[in-house]
Amino acid sequence: MKILALTCASLMISASVWAQSASKIHSKAILIDSHNDFPTTGIDKGLAFDQALKGKTYSDLDRMKQGGVDIQIFSIWCDGVKVNPYAWANQEIDSVYAWTARNPKKMMMVYNSSDLQKAVKQKKLGAMLGVEGGHMIENDLGKLEALYKRGARYMTLTWNNSTEWATSAMEESSTVPNERMMRERKKGLTDFGKDVVRKMNQLGMLVDLSHVGEQTFWDAIATTTKPVLVSHSCSYTLCPVFRNLKDDQIKAVGKNGGVIHLNFFSGFVDSMFFKRNTSFNEKHKAERDSVLKTVTDPYFADTYLFEKYPDEVNSLRPPMSMLIDHLDYIVKLIGVDHVGLGSDFDGINSSPKELDDVTNYPLITEELVKRGYSKKDIEKILGGNFIRLLKANEVK
Repeated sequence: MKILALTCASLMISASVWAQSASKIHSKAILIDSHNDFPTTGIDKGLAFDQALKGKTYSDLDRMKQGGVDIQIFSIWCDGVKVNPYAWANQEIDSVYAWTARNPKKMMMVYNSSDLQKAVKQKKLGAMLGVEGGHMIENDLGKLEALYKRGARYMTLTWNNSTEWATSAMEESSTVPNERMMRERKKGLTDFGKDVVRKMNQLGMLVDLSHVGEQTFWDAIATTTKPVLVSHSCSYTLCPVFRNLKDDQIKAVGKNGGVIHLNFFSGFVDSMFFKRNTSFNEKHKAERDSVLKTVTDPYFADTYLFEKYPDEVNSLRPPMSMLIDHLDYIVKLIGVDHVGLGSDFDGINSSPKELDDVTNYPLITEELVKRGYSKKDIEKILGGNFIRLLKANEVK
């Protein structure tokens, strides 16, 4: 009994040491999240980022501060069926500019690595922009350049929908692909798609390979002259879904000098999540079918039900440890210089347990300390690797 008590006391002391060490590392590190969808969520729900939104969203300005977030890259997104996606992109960008204009003591726009360091020094949230989906340039390199001039520092070549010049992971892997698209051309990048990649390199805009199909991935890797970003994806080996990267892709990103930022969506962390989610949907089938009649994407029906039945939904979530398993796996394949965090908060409807919102980032640092990562390596994971990537893409 005495031995058991001593063992428990020892474990408690170790946990306390880990927590103290993690807290110190977290507070001093530059924390950069490469993907947050609040601009879309804010517009859809009529909410502003500088409001107190606990219980309504994953993110808001004050909670970012609580979580130790230094730089947030906001996703500029719309689906592939929206009319005038370029105009929509500019509306979302306007929203981010409006937040920063209202909160000059708390936020600032960041356009380059120098601005990034300035934001950190002034203890302001640095707001950056990333375009999610090449359809938003409307097949026009002039619009690509215009979005760059407005602050977009990366573009995901596709979202789930393919463009006329790049095929997406969803459509390349689908058993029922877009027949018109697949009939008219092959998978991967067209000549214009390669021109898009070259133009991005020229501008200093990061080429983001989340969401793209395998052939598009390989075409982009062969075309780019600069390190690539994977803004919000995980490992296919650990969770075999179309949005995650296979081992050869992960190794190619490492060889290219790029960085893979982990997505927090439960379904990309734990493949069994979808089985549990299917059971949940079957239980609420009648209600879900009714909601599906009013929305264009099943995701919105799922989100409605998730918000209505939070206790049931909580049981579907994987533990945070499974997310860090993805990080461990990528590190073992290509090294600690090529991983980061890209939560997809406010663009997902389920995240691992313990990661309820942006205030929980310190728990990730604590887990990394427990797993034996050094202070230097944790600083790379939390933001240092992205800073290197940004600098490597900037035009001198």
